[in-house]
Amino acid sequence: MNILVIGAGGVGASIASIAETRQFFSHCYIADISLDRVKNAIEALDDPSRFSAKVVDARSTKDLVSLIGETKADIIVNACDPRLNEPIFRAAFESGISYMDMAMNLSTPHPDNPYEEVGKELGHDQIAEDELWREKGILALIGMGVEPGLSDVFARYASDHLFDTIDEIGVRDGSNLSIDGLDFAPTFSIWTTIEECLNPPVVWEKKRGLFTTDCFSEPEIFHFPAGIGPIECVNVEHEEVILIPREIDCQRVTFKYGLGAEFIDWLKTFAYLGLDSTEKIKVGDVTVAPRDVLAAVLPDPSRLGHLMHGKTCAGTWVKGTYDGEPREVYLYHVADNEITMREWGSQAVLWQTAVCPVVALELLSTGGWKGTGVKGPEAFDAMPFLNLLGEYGTHHGMVEMGKGLWPHPRSTGQPGWDRPVRRAIKPATV
Repeated sequence: MNILVIGAGGVGASIASIAETRQFFSHCYIADISLDRVKNAIEALDDPSRFSAKVVDARSTKDLVSLIGETKADIIVNACDPRLNEPIFRAAFESGISYMDMAMNLSTPHPDNPYEEVGKELGHDQIAEDELWREKGILALIGMGVEPGLSDVFARYASDHLFDTIDEIGVRDGSNLSIDGLDFAPTFSIWTTIEECLNPPVVWEKKRGLFTTDCFSEPEIFHFPAGIGPIECVNVEHEEVILIPREIDCQRVTFKYGLGAEFIDWLKTFAYLGLDSTEKIKVGDVTVAPRDVLAAVLPDPSRLGHLMHGKTCAGTWVKGTYDGEPREVYLYHVADNEITMREWGSQAVLWQTAVCPVVALELLSTGGWKGTGVKGPEAFDAMPFLNLLGEYGTHHGMVEMGKGLWPHPRSTGQPGWDRPVRRAIKPATV
């Protein structure tokens, strides 16, 4: 397998550092609009002999198609933020090769009733092309990070091996990470964080389908393992709610982040000031999107690892029945920043996101996973993935929940935060 990774930021660089320890691929090309960024990622490797640097503008499908031909890539891995999904997705299809991303196409809120009705959901245009990709005999594996990604694999494993019937599948993410000397410094892209947390959250129910709620709705106290402890989690918009019901029979799917009250207050402040907006405004002689300014002034998450302490946990809570009795479990994966920095040179959140696509690449290369069309991770057998994840030296865990066992999630009964989508921002005039 020849791999072409687009994007040499924190996740792209981590993909390279993890992949170099494995033998399933012939060559890995890493491309970015910044040659220096690619060179830095490759120079940090212990054995860079199977890696090459390329320059590409990922906004150009034509340039991407040309690069695919030059590298003879078998698969293109999109390690960019989802604003660039469309040209990369299109280039893979036109070139007749496989595609993988870690976040699906962005959504568009409902224009009139955003906190109850779905507008255009996450990944809509990608999923709509499923039949075209099937007809061409190629695979687009969408949402193959940790969340979405490993969380979907957990859902599939629970459905196949742990439950007879499933009432609810709820992805739950929490951490006790801290960063020395900084009052506010997100551990992942602030652009993506704002998109997820300030869009109306999505929930899926079998009888109702997809619908939205207020931001930060249905808060609950969830107890995370590995010493992280109880954290308040709230609904946010996330891909699993779209993907999991496509393949798994259940009654309800949710996604909740353990953001914390202070982080939520920061997000609300950005929204009140209009700093979450992607509408370009005129400042002096230039036009700029406020969210891009915010991203530019905040620290680069990939450069914070040496200041970070603690662990992050990604997992899937499942409630249903097994052998006629109620059952509730939490399947999870923990990344300890001290370990990921020492062994991989990558901070925990970025490393945890990166290890999952590398495992999936190896399964696709060896035939452990096969398929065509546009699919999420829940469409594949979970066992090969979880077994191979262990071979990478990072294991998943599971706790049984209930009376006398691991604590149930506990609702706080507090309301969410309804905010208008349209804000008083003056767009740039052309």
